[in-house]
Amino acid sequence: MSRRVSGIRQRLSAEEIGEPEFFRRMIAASADRFAYLDRDLTYRAVNPAYLMSWGLKPEQVIGRRVDEVLDRDLYAEVILPRLEACLAGHTVVYEAQLPRRGVRVGWGEVTYIPWLDRVGRVEGIVVCVHDITARHAASNSLSRLGEIVEKAQTEVYVFDPEHLYFEQVNQGARTNLGFDMNELTVMTPLDLMPDYDPQTFSRLLEPLRRGSKSQVIVETRHRRKDGTCYPAEIRLQLLGTEPRFVAWVMDTTERRRAEEAIKHLAFMDPLTALPNRRLLMDRLERAIAASRRSHRQGALIFIDLDDFKTLNDTLGHDQGDRLLRQVAKRLSSCLRESDTLARLGGDEFVVMLERLSRKTEDAAAQAEILANKLLMALREPCGLEYREYRCSASIGVTLFGPRAVSVEELMKQADLAMYRAKASGRDTLRFFDPAMQAEVSARAALAANLRRGLQHGEFLLHYQMQVDADGRMTGAEGLLRWQHPQRGLLEPAAFIRLAEETATILPLGRQVLDMACAQLATWSERPETADLILAVNISALQFHHPDFVDQVLAAVDHRGCDPNRLKLEITENLLRDDRDGTIAKMSALKARGISFALDDFGTGYSSLTDLGRLPLKELKIDRSFVQDLVTNERDAAIARTIIALGDTLDLDVIAEGVETEAQRDWLAGHGCHAFQGYLFGRPGPAATSAPRLDA
Repeated sequence: MSRRVSGIRQRLSAEEIGEPEFFRRMIAASADRFAYLDRDLTYRAVNPAYLMSWGLKPEQVIGRRVDEVLDRDLYAEVILPRLEACLAGHTVVYEAQLPRRGVRVGWGEVTYIPWLDRVGRVEGIVVCVHDITARHAASNSLSRLGEIVEKAQTEVYVFDPEHLYFEQVNQGARTNLGFDMNELTVMTPLDLMPDYDPQTFSRLLEPLRRGSKSQVIVETRHRRKDGTCYPAEIRLQLLGTEPRFVAWVMDTTERRRAEEAIKHLAFMDPLTALPNRRLLMDRLERAIAASRRSHRQGALIFIDLDDFKTLNDTLGHDQGDRLLRQVAKRLSSCLRESDTLARLGGDEFVVMLERLSRKTEDAAAQAEILANKLLMALREPCGLEYREYRCSASIGVTLFGPRAVSVEELMKQADLAMYRAKASGRDTLRFFDPAMQAEVSARAALAANLRRGLQHGEFLLHYQMQVDADGRMTGAEGLLRWQHPQRGLLEPAAFIRLAEETATILPLGRQVLDMACAQLATWSERPETADLILAVNISALQFHHPDFVDQVLAAVDHRGCDPNRLKLEITENLLRDDRDGTIAKMSALKARGISFALDDFGTGYSSLTDLGRLPLKELKIDRSFVQDLVTNERDAAIARTIIALGDTLDLDVIAEGVETEAQRDWLAGHGCHAFQGYLFGRPGPAATSAPRLDA
């Protein structure tokens, strides 16, 4: 095997790859199947033998990825892990059942050789497939045995069945062992097999002597002349009319190295050398089963670094990787030998603890002590290039014990607890509580209902009138309601935050705009309502969408309403990001006649500079200041300030949440002449609001 790989290397050179002459010479020299893949596992060159074996044409292969050409199951289970090992710099040799003229009946010895550029980096893979179908069939003809023995790629030994002396040993075996044929004729397999004694070897041959087996396969060691040993796979057969034992021996050194490399890639994180998710899940499944048998508790600790993305974005991924390696070492130093530390990916680590106390309370205390120890270890400064970096983490902990629980459920519990820790201020830990799961399940159900409600038209607008100082209706605010099939009519407080978190607010906001414009179009048909202005709330996420301006104008044009009658209410929080972009969007809509009101003014943050630059028409005094302004001097002072600010900036001012005549009179007495609240009417559908609109 090693000689053939070496031979392939000698026949290839970097300058030859891609040259037609290269493949012509290769075909002339060998009937084996050859291909060249780049780092993306895309075919760049193949020889006719390779195409013939798969029954394909060049245009079906060249320029395509391996997974687009070969059988997907064969690719995923057999080929891909070995190609990845080769890309990591390992020569990979293995046997596989492969097609012969498009039919999957033959066997091939497949060799993947990493192709290095001038500085030693892997830039591609040379694939060589050698047909070994004949070896698997193991010819019964002793007349051909001599030729097979000498030309076989593997080591071949022929020895007599009585005294076990070697009669024939092929060149490959002699070269690997270091013995010449004269030395080998006075030796037996036992001289090469240090792990076998005469009795053990006799038992190995017995099934062949009896005829109960046609072949015996063992893995052992072969000893060379210099005393060194190499791993070997031995296939023994008893062949011929004058029976002789034939041993086909493969030096599995390279294969074992490749298998170890593949195993490492499959189960270990390459950056930190910690177990990866796959290995963690396997160990966790075993730990859960052991915990149920022993009735001892275990714990899963989910660790997520705080602000790791900021570090990556500011200092670069190389420094992020450096931090992750240091974190892995610190966490490892806090653990027992029996504990498992794994990296899931990114900045997420998981610690699995086994054989804690039988009592849940004691096990929780043990897990908490270790989790706090991990937090303290991570708080110590980390040495990055040119600076020290102080790290922290949010940790979620969940226990497992005799109660049946799945691996996926445990991971979900620890993850939920970690997010609760992050929401609690970070650099802390939280234990999983079943109430968290109930909350998450309810949230997921509500999110699904939101999406369904959008599809089934369950959302509608209720309208609350806005009046002037004389009590005349000047307009209304469209307030979103959800006619839930099971829970009845829901106000925004029950669902709007989730809609924003899941981005459902975007399609929902478009529906609200469409409903508002449709209502304005209806009002325009009646003289008594044609001049009413309709206000609707706009979320920050909706406003900052790149197509927001086009969406508003599309709704206006689609319904044919007067844009001068549409008022969009925004909040102060919207002003925190991209002030210039915000002003540009507002100005574009104002140019079409659409006006803006600043809702809940005084509850967020905005500067006088912001207010002076924004193309606003109206300020709204929040209901929280209106409620007690008659008796609370602080609220009264804030209300007076907002009214005065409106006068200074030439903005209309409207007070919402007006429920008593005393509130209205106070506001009117201090210069506020527009009102909204229960004193003038509760929100309702357009049909039930119609009498009020006629008043």
